[in-house]
Amino acid sequence: MASIYSLNYCRDYTEASPKFAVQMFCSESKHNELSAFWFQKSEDTLRSLFHDPKGSYSVVPLVVFFLMYFCMSIMTTGLSVSAGVFVPALLSGAAWGRLIGIGIQHVFPEANWAEPAKYAVIGAAAHLGGICRISISLTVMMIEATGNITFGLPLMLTLITTKWIGDFFTEGVYEMQIYLNGVPLLPSDPPPLSSDIKATDVMSAPPVVFPSKVKVARIIDTLDNVPHNGFPIVDPSTSSSHGVLKSAGRLKGLILKSQLLILLHSKSFNELAPTTSDQLRKKLHMFREAYAKYQKIQLRSGWIEDVQITEEDYNQTLDLRPYMNPSPYTVKLDASLPRIFRLFRGLGLRHIIVVNDVNEVVGMVTRKDLARYRTWRHAGAMGLKELRVQV
Repeated sequence: MASIYSLNYCRDYTEASPKFAVQMFCSESKHNELSAFWFQKSEDTLRSLFHDPKGSYSVVPLVVFFLMYFCMSIMTTGLSVSAGVFVPALLSGAAWGRLIGIGIQHVFPEANWAEPAKYAVIGAAAHLGGICRISISLTVMMIEATGNITFGLPLMLTLITTKWIGDFFTEGVYEMQIYLNGVPLLPSDPPPLSSDIKATDVMSAPPVVFPSKVKVARIIDTLDNVPHNGFPIVDPSTSSSHGVLKSAGRLKGLILKSQLLILLHSKSFNELAPTTSDQLRKKLHMFREAYAKYQKIQLRSGWIEDVQITEEDYNQTLDLRPYMNPSPYTVKLDASLPRIFRLFRGLGLRHIIVVNDVNEVVGMVTRKDLARYRTWRHAGAMGLKELRVQV
């Protein structure tokens, strides 16, 4: 409102006037040109910049609108509000693209190809492509938005150029937000400067493990205080030291947190291991039914859904051998970060166990441990940095 009042840029109504222009602060038969930008939805403003004919907009209102809208989009990016990035980026790019088109039109007034609306389309694609670093999918979307296949080649050249230039200086806005929020999302390839980083540098140690038979009290205490989702099952009688690393015992298998919660929920205490196929089938049915019924079962103050763990249950013993995974994925102590990274990406792993030469557990590597290492690029330089990741 302040920009409309202070600028007071009034023009006569013509056939080329914007469709949603308002007379605000102008005399009869005139309209305020900035009102066409602010008094309609962003999608309608974008459509007007794409399709309105020559002479619909002047340079000064376009410059004012671009500067104000671009600054507002910068301030709202990353906030927990529904401001968005996609449409504001398209609208800002369409504004400066139309400005360039008007400039070219003044230089070549007789040229039929000097159409400001075309440059608005190219500018919108360049602005959004530079922010989000998308090329092929954005080209298809812009062609569908214009309904003109002839825009395919200039749009593709523009988006490839913006991606190359943007990648030379920094990463896209979505990658930046992922890093700033500490989300453990792995990129497609391992960091190129991480071959000298070994599993001992990445893993979490000492690991939280369980013996084959464990007290219910220990399981509940561990689940209450440890945020891990997988626990190695070990034979604690066989443990050794490898330099400064002390093993937790010989690896027997792996059990998930969700499996432990289901076993506690069903109170499968002091049970014998299933010896027949029917008994095993019943146990598997218990897990499948619990997964379908409780997508995210949790332990709260001794309660698991509608089942309470009593004081008597705390002294019970739970045999984990029938339910554990006897052959989990493991890596050796000297495994490199790129190798571990490719295992996670190729197999969709959530965690992997680190063992020594005699198959004793010395640590665990999770996705968050790998997501800490990122490659930074700026002005042609490149390096490896360690980030803060949410636990």
